[in-house]
Amino acid sequence: MERPQRVAVGSILTECNQFGGKLIERDEFARSQLARGEAVMSIEGGAVGGMLHTLKEQNASTVPLVVASAYPGGPIAQDCYAQLKADLLEDLAAALPVDGVLLALHGAAVTTEIDDVEGDLLAAVRALVGPDVPVVGTLDLHANITTQMIRHADGLVAWETYPHVDPFTTGVRGARLLLGTLTGDYKPAMAMAKVPILTSAINASTVGDGPFADVMRLAKSFEELPGVLSTSALHAHATIDVPELGGGGLVITDNDEKQAAGLADRIANLMWEKRFALEPDTLTPEEAVEAGLKIPGGPVILIECADCVGGGAAGDSVATLPALMDLREGFAIVPVVDPEAAALCHGAGAGSTVTVTLGHKIDPQWGSPQTLTGVVTSLSDGRFQYTGGIWAGEWATMGPTAVLECGSAQILITTYGTYEWRDEQFRALDMDIAGAKFIVAKNPMNYSQTYREIAKGEFVLDTPGATPPTLRHFTYHKAPRPYFPVATEIPNFTPMLLRGSR
Repeated sequence: MERPQRVAVGSILTECNQFGGKLIERDEFARSQLARGEAVMSIEGGAVGGMLHTLKEQNASTVPLVVASAYPGGPIAQDCYAQLKADLLEDLAAALPVDGVLLALHGAAVTTEIDDVEGDLLAAVRALVGPDVPVVGTLDLHANITTQMIRHADGLVAWETYPHVDPFTTGVRGARLLLGTLTGDYKPAMAMAKVPILTSAINASTVGDGPFADVMRLAKSFEELPGVLSTSALHAHATIDVPELGGGGLVITDNDEKQAAGLADRIANLMWEKRFALEPDTLTPEEAVEAGLKIPGGPVILIECADCVGGGAAGDSVATLPALMDLREGFAIVPVVDPEAAALCHGAGAGSTVTVTLGHKIDPQWGSPQTLTGVVTSLSDGRFQYTGGIWAGEWATMGPTAVLECGSAQILITTYGTYEWRDEQFRALDMDIAGAKFIVAKNPMNYSQTYREIAKGEFVLDTPGATPPTLRHFTYHKAPRPYFPVATEIPNFTPMLLRGSR
């Protein structure tokens, strides 16, 4: 009887921001997801869950490695990454020989010393398993593909949706590509065509009409062609500053690098054509509130994407709060991360009147704290469960959390920043979403899943922060020049091509 294929499965996954946010330490992984050995085998959601499900379905034998994921933040502390990498490689070395390796990665991770975490990890895995063992990685749609990643992976497949509803099925796709390579059914040939577009994710939905939705539809249509194994359209995470920064098209064919390169180039060229539509229109908080008050009913969504924890910002901005403290109609819901203020509210107790100095303590470069007095209306340990997305079904914690009512603002004060998927954080404190006049959503896209059908209006805010609605004002030192939107036209432009046949 033929033995089952032995496939190693591991992950080091987070998204980093080099313009702000909090350094990602090991505690951040432990608070989100950090598993090893048999604990990995119980993972059901996300890309790893999809991988495990498929390997079991196909009667392959899974060798669990370290699985570590953390909410986005600043760079990963070098010693943290070094230890996670060492643990993963130790598990892999102990399991050798293996027939293949599956890695759930992001594609926009950096450390305080390394610009390309995914490329570094893939190179280390390749050095350990040798040139003939297939290595396949899954990536976020906001991955930045590098030469090193292409060189050391046999295949890279990215999430297809934004908002991200398909990490699990992308894990399935990655596992099927690996297993097909092991059986000899596939001989992957990979190519990436890159464009120098550095824009926020606000207009980069894959749902409905829109510039990036058009790009994704073109990319996925190519999967109907003979010999095409996988296509990905990448909208690179633009708040890292690295030498090969940019998005575009990634295509894997069955042993036809010329076809892969040609199709990737077509995806990238369409993305370049759509570049102007990727830049959003914005209002100041005061302008947005005044416009929202002219709209009957609510909620009106104020999109403060500049303080997006899911993009690596600290979540501690109070830039929008002054415009919402004295509304002439209704109330506003505003989230902010401030462990000091949360502790003060818990110390005072529910029903107490407290004076707090709120905001801009974790990443103070973007604004100044505000001193205000309000009533503590609710307290919680901050636990909540994700209803979908990257951490579908996983329990998470905001840490000690309070709702502080100040004038017409109901402020959700948390100890930790957490990724906003839907409205789980607000619902954990029984906040009245439907009754609010304004809701501040600190993310560029996920808010739409909860509010798009009930919102009476939505406005993108122009506020300071590490994840702003436009990147035109950021100064890059390593990213290739010229780049859009600083340069709107590039004479004789052609996408940069990276090839990856092995």
